[in-house]
Amino acid sequence: MKFVDNEGRVVLPKKWRDKHLKGQAVLMKIQDGKITIEEYKLPDLTQLINSVDADIESDLDDWKGVKRDLLAIR
Repeated sequence: MKFVDNEGRVVLPKKWRDKHLKGQAVLMKIQDGKITIEEYKLPDLTQLINSVDADIESDLDDWKGVKRDLLAIR
């Protein structure tokens, strides 16, 4: 059993922190009246590389032109 202090804080057990946490951030999910706590892992942004195709006419050396092409309503 764990107690909640006046600020709404709960201390996570040291054994759990040592086993599951590499940093200090956790992800709390609330569903059906239950709270689950998981280690927060940064998303793998390398999966997004080359995942967007854009039909632009400007040369990539002209960033203002690229921005104009991307924001143009078509």
